[in-house]
Formats: sequence, structure tokens, C-alpha cells
Amino acid sequence: MLQLQVVREEKDNIIAALQKRNLDAAPLLEKVVLLDEKRRTLQTRLDNTLAESNKLSKEIGMLFKSGKAQEANVLKEKTGGLKEESKSLGDELSAVAGELQDLLYQIPNIPNALVPAGTSEEDNEEVFREGDIPTLDTNALPHWELAKKYDIIDFELGVKITGAGFPVYKGKGAKLQRALIAYFLDKNTAAGYTEMQVPLLVNEASGYGTGQLPDKEGQMYHIGADDLYLIPTAEVPVTNIFRDVILNENEFPIQYTGYTPCFRREAGSYGAHVRGLNRLHQFDKVEIVRVEHPANSYKALDGMVEHVKSILRELQLPYRILRLCGGDLGFTAALTYDFEVFSTAQDRWLEISSVSNFEAFQANRLKLRYRDENGKTQLAHTLNGSSLALPRVLAGILENCQTPKGIKIPDVLVPYCGFNIIS
Repeated sequence: MLQLQVVREEKDNIIAALQKRNLDAAPLLEKVVLLDEKRRTLQTRLDNTLAESNKLSKEIGMLFKSGKAQEANVLKEKTGGLKEESKSLGDELSAVAGELQDLLYQIPNIPNALVPAGTSEEDNEEVFREGDIPTLDTNALPHWELAKKYDIIDFELGVKITGAGFPVYKGKGAKLQRALIAYFLDKNTAAGYTEMQVPLLVNEASGYGTGQLPDKEGQMYHIGADDLYLIPTAEVPVTNIFRDVILNENEFPIQYTGYTPCFRREAGSYGAHVRGLNRLHQFDKVEIVRVEHPANSYKALDGMVEHVKSILRELQLPYRILRLCGGDLGFTAALTYDFEVFSTAQDRWLEISSVSNFEAFQANRLKLRYRDENGKTQLAHTLNGSSLALPRVLAGILENCQTPKGIKIPDVLVPYCGFNIIS
């Protein structure tokens, strides 16, 4: 959420910056500024009314002590009117403040200057590519066929138990899944991230804190009886650890990692491009989250990108990095890099990670601050990234590592899973 003071002072600049998102924010920001002026006017009137009421109350006490009850009673009638006025002003102020907050929740983050212009994923900018795309046998199969051939993932059984998008991993498929989770966590902790195990359900305040609500409400599974949400990513509970927290400047950087199952409704996702592991309603993911001093957040973002690159190098998967354009940039992000693995059998790129800097956008929602060297509180910066999402990594391994003899496991994973081939 953008700071209200920034909106007031930089309205025209924000409108111009949000055009990169293909958003005409002028009407919304004009309404915010007008509503804020109304809020401040009401607050001034309320403060003055309360001050006058307090002043009269003191005068009434002095008049009663002086034996001037008649004069005191006249003033008491006046204070009664002031109390009614204060209540009315307070109610109106509360309604205006609520409406203003709702409007601020509708304004996306300001894109960083590095974000390219564009309207869709077709306009994302490729900034890096590494790894050789393997030449597969003419009988090479997509991962959903390999999963059936080697009996390692059962999509139909998942449909029977729950529905589409909830696969069942079996035998070596389950072991490989577990191996990837352990490997990712070990890589992250070795890089200085503290492992956290967090709840899979969050309350509404947590959803608003990281920006999933109200923007992605339709994509989250909601438990109505308890008003809780199944998490779409570990980013939500991990980042909310810092909701309503004031840090000391010497606590930076803060680096957390966590493994969780993730749940996304993915409404409207149909067709061949979402077959198999390409898009699921439940999937496993290892996340990295950082809380940084604003002066260091973009250096930290570069470090996160390099960290994910090191993992993909060890997995020996061909990948590329895209800088997302304004039209494809997430609501809360100022700058995002997407990692994509090439699926040789499907002849297409599959997104496996997003690494983003949110600057102060989430911190403002979370009220996450730090004390600077002068003792003044400032908003921190938050970042997060997938390190990594498992389904498409697993799809990439199955498809790119298939041989006539079976699926060769990347060397780095063999100690974790205990076998070097699925056959």
C-alpha cells in the first residue's frame, strides 16, 4: 500500500509511473486526495470540538466549586450538545477513514524504473539464459506420460480423492519430491536463511498484510466458518511474522526460508498448457523472504537472483530469466524477475520462480518499521522469491533428463533420494 503522504505529495508522478502498468490511476488518486482532505477537515473539527468540551468541563467544575451552580448548569447543556456533535463527527470520520483505506488498497505498487513497458507476458524482457537444451530421443514423452509410464505420479487417483489439480506422488516420485524439498532448504540455510515452519492457514489481517487481499481473494481457498485462508505461498505467513513490528537498524538483513504446501484455486485455468504438473491447486514450494534496509534492498534482490541461479546450475536445467513488464507485474511488486525452465518434451518455457522486491509497499500494510540512527521510525523493505516451486522443476527434470533407459536423476539430488535413475 502506498503511503498517504506520498500520494498527496507525489500524485502526478505516481499517475505517470502507473501508466507503465497500463493503468489510468488519475480518477482513483483524485478521489483519494479529496477524501483525505475531507478526513483531515473532519479530524480538525473533531479535535476542536473535543478541546472545547474539555475546556468547558474544567470551567463547570470551577463554577460548582465557587457555588455558581446556575451558570455551571448552563454550560453543562452546551457540553451535552458538544458531546453529540463529537459522536457524530467521530462516526463520520470513521466511515471516511474506512473508505479511504479501501481506496488505498486498490492502488498497485509503483514500478521500478527498470520495469519495461508492455501489456502482457509477451512483452517481458529476457535478461539472462543459461544451460544447453538437450536433444531428446524421438520417442521422448511429456512428464504426464512419463509419470504414468514409471508409476511415480497418479493424476487420476488425485481426481478420485479430491479433484483435478491434486496429484498423488508415488514411490520414487514421492522420494524425489521429498529430496527436492530437502535440497532446496539445505541450499537456502547454507546461504544464511533461517528455516521456519509456519501455519498453512492465515487470518484476514495476514492476507491484507502481504497484499493477497483484496487483490487475489478469488484465488485463495477460504474457510468460512473460521474466516481463515489456505496459504497460496509461504510468503504470506513468513512475512506476517513482522506485522506490527519495529526493528532495530542493526537487525538487518533478516533472511527466512520455509517449506509449505501451497493452495490456489486457479479459477479459469483450462487447456493443454495446464496439463500434468503445469498448474495445480495444491503444490509444494520452498520460499525465501528477506526484510532489508531500504538502501540495501536492490542489492539483496540481485543476491536472491544469483542464489536461485546457483540452484538451477546444480540441477543442470536449461533456464532463462525474464524481467517482468508493467502489464505482467504483480500488484504488490516494484520489480520482479521470473525464472523459467525449458521443457524439452513440451517445447515451451515453464515458470518456476518469481523473485520480487516490494520496497515499502508490503511494509506499509504490515506496519513493519525500523528505528534509524536518529531514533526515527521508517518503513523497511520486503522481498521474496521461490527457491523453488516444485511441480515445474520436477516436470523439467522428468522431461529433460529422460533417456531410453529411464530418467537420470541430477547428481546433486542422488544423496537426497538414494537412487540415480527412475526406470
